[in-house]
Amino acid sequence: MTRARTAGPHRWILSLVAVLLSFVAACPYATAEPTGNGSGQPTGPKFLKMSLDSVTPTAITAGSDPYFVVSGTVTNIGDRPVDDISVRIQRAAPITEPSGLRTALRLDQNNFDVAGEFQDVAEKLTPGQRKQFSLTVALRAGAELPSGISAVDITQPGIYPLLLNVNGEPAYGGQARLDDARFLLPVLGVPPSKDAKAPAAPAVPAAPEAPPVATTMLWPLADRPRVVAGRPGAPDGRVLLTDDDLAASLTSGGRLDQLLSALETALAPDAGRGKNLSGALCLAIDPDLLLTVSAMEDGYEVLASPSDPDGAIGAGTGSHAAKTWLDRLKALAPGMCVVALPFAQVDPSALAAVGDVTLADRALNAPADLIDSLLSVKSVRGVALPDAGSIDTEAASLFAHHGFSTTVLAANAVTGASEASNPDLVRLSGVTLPAPAAEGTPTANGPELRAATFDIWSGTALAAVGSHPPTPPFTPDKVRYDLTNDSRAARLQDSLGAISWSALNPQPGQPRSALLVPPQQWGANRDEATALLGQLDLLFRNNLATPRSLTELLAQPVDAQSFDLDYSANAAAESVPAHFAEPVRQQAQRITELMAALVDTPQQELSPRAFLNPLRDDLVRTLTLSDRRAGTAAADTSAQRRLDQTTRTMDDLFESVTVLPPGGVYTLASEQSPLLLVARNDLPVAIRFKFRIDAPAETNITDIGEQQLPAKGNRSFQIPTEVSDSRNLVIPIALTTPDGVSLGNPVSVSVRSNAYGQALAIMTACGFALLILLAGRRLWHRFRGQPDPADEDYDPGHGQESEPAGEDTEAAEPGRFSPRRRADEHESQRNTQEAR
Repeated sequence: MTRARTAGPHRWILSLVAVLLSFVAACPYATAEPTGNGSGQPTGPKFLKMSLDSVTPTAITAGSDPYFVVSGTVTNIGDRPVDDISVRIQRAAPITEPSGLRTALRLDQNNFDVAGEFQDVAEKLTPGQRKQFSLTVALRAGAELPSGISAVDITQPGIYPLLLNVNGEPAYGGQARLDDARFLLPVLGVPPSKDAKAPAAPAVPAAPEAPPVATTMLWPLADRPRVVAGRPGAPDGRVLLTDDDLAASLTSGGRLDQLLSALETALAPDAGRGKNLSGALCLAIDPDLLLTVSAMEDGYEVLASPSDPDGAIGAGTGSHAAKTWLDRLKALAPGMCVVALPFAQVDPSALAAVGDVTLADRALNAPADLIDSLLSVKSVRGVALPDAGSIDTEAASLFAHHGFSTTVLAANAVTGASEASNPDLVRLSGVTLPAPAAEGTPTANGPELRAATFDIWSGTALAAVGSHPPTPPFTPDKVRYDLTNDSRAARLQDSLGAISWSALNPQPGQPRSALLVPPQQWGANRDEATALLGQLDLLFRNNLATPRSLTELLAQPVDAQSFDLDYSANAAAESVPAHFAEPVRQQAQRITELMAALVDTPQQELSPRAFLNPLRDDLVRTLTLSDRRAGTAAADTSAQRRLDQTTRTMDDLFESVTVLPPGGVYTLASEQSPLLLVARNDLPVAIRFKFRIDAPAETNITDIGEQQLPAKGNRSFQIPTEVSDSRNLVIPIALTTPDGVSLGNPVSVSVRSNAYGQALAIMTACGFALLILLAGRRLWHRFRGQPDPADEDYDPGHGQESEPAGEDTEAAEPGRFSPRRRADEHESQRNTQEAR
């Protein structure tokens, strides 16, 4: 019984705990607000994902229909079903400050205080299911709207932030707001209402008191560097690419094809808007892209693995697409403004740190000539367009010393004493242009480098359009968020609002002008690009903006106030690391040294520049900012790979010109016989060189001076040589450029002479002197009729000396000649006669 009495309270307590746990588990789903979709909220949705698909029309004018249609998709991304799904439209106050173009996308949903009614979307969505919907929204609130239509109460032109709110009831929870999607709606004019039961509200056109905005827009055509490094030019060589993605981009439907297609459509003679747009647009083209596409026309090869430059290769598939795209660009460009981007979107700050004038010239000055040559146009000169929109003082000085009078920078990349105005052109304090001085006087400083500034808010919005949207370095940290959480349609609407805001909102002290600068590697597709061009044309036709060419912008008077550069921390973080500067400088110097030795002859197919410029281009690509949008680690790996490949190639080129080592010991016929040497050049270009021979003390080798080797050939040379020793001598021999830079590998030649040199000369001279002395002595004795003492005791008849008379020899009789005496007298007489 006791156990029975105690079991009851325990069971009651357990039941109460279970109910409380169920309530706690259900409460978050029933009461918590969703954390949002990335438009300023810390975390993403848990159950439903809302995405905007389209807004029709994308902008409202006084002549539009008083309704617009918003389409979207709701997707169940959670792990449980969601019931009773509905959506509604909400509106916030129009944007009155340019920063609001981004901050409005981070507002809490409570700030979107004008709300329509919820419209049912689906009774239930299970995990993975999605449902599309459309809402028809009225601009004005009338006395009575048709069923299913809400109003957002817009009565004045402006840029309005809108929000799509989706509610639902997830399993084990209650009804709650589960996600939202934010976007901007440009209202250039308010159309009249069509309420049959109320007086029609008149149209409200946008007619700001200020003049139209003078608008210039750059249209970038660029791509990340794809040429495999370390391959010098060759007469019949094919370009090798890291991958075949560029072919896909040039093919119909690809990124570059769609950017060009949108221009072709908008500027077509029958489009009715080509004149205004062509006056405002300027093609900004990367010469690296044009060189690559041009090389692809005649066939090219592709690495099987981009990370293995020495691995297998295959044939590329985009030759036809490359030719077609380039032909279309050649047809379009002559009728437009064209300006060259820095080669391969190079980092000018890193280029300045390298400090090689020739490399900087290739990266900054050569692009305009390349563009003009490939497209048969005359591009705009004297303006530099850095990819980051921000530069340091060293980069600014680099631009100035390479002949650029203007650079295009983000508005927050310069700072002045007064922040109330943002002039079209500003002077950069302390960065002066070189000016020619009068003869006999020191070089004078010219005017200061100018900066044409563009609006950072429209620049940020334009960068967000398209696939893989980057956040530019000039975007303030306070408005940065993950752009991929917004749909492409929402990001397009934000950009349309951003480029229209200044036309609708005159600012005191601000010029009525706009420079629109998308990112150089822009991801907008044809529809998005067409919508942006259409919005520009809409501003022109509604007298809210007027086209202004880039040359007209550059011709504007510069502001009297000097501004300082403000190199942002984000730009510095995305720049090329400093440790690449020195090795790039070393290889650039080696290219210059080899270029100085090469010879341009009529017989060879390849000029020295055509042979070595691809290697300079590889070094410039090492300093690109393009790869750094995807992350610094991958970019550093790619840059180091390019640098290593270029270094190995330069080593091979210098070793391709060498002296051939003779086999065995080289024997000279005499002490003055020439030394015969053979030099070989494996380069496809002729080269000048000199012999460097470290002659030992026993030799005297004549310097034959500068010589020349033909392309892919060898020559024999006779080196005048004097050897004063008969021993085997080792002579080190190497080749150098005329400036003394080593070529090839040095060799050692073993030399032996058949002559005895100085000792032999002395011995010969001594022998000759002795012979003269002995002959002279004999002649002397003969002249005097005296016998030569050397002939005493010599018997010419027997060829031997006579024996002396012994004791038993008979003494000669007085007055009587002995046989020997008679012989001596006879010999004496004969010698006397001969002497006479």
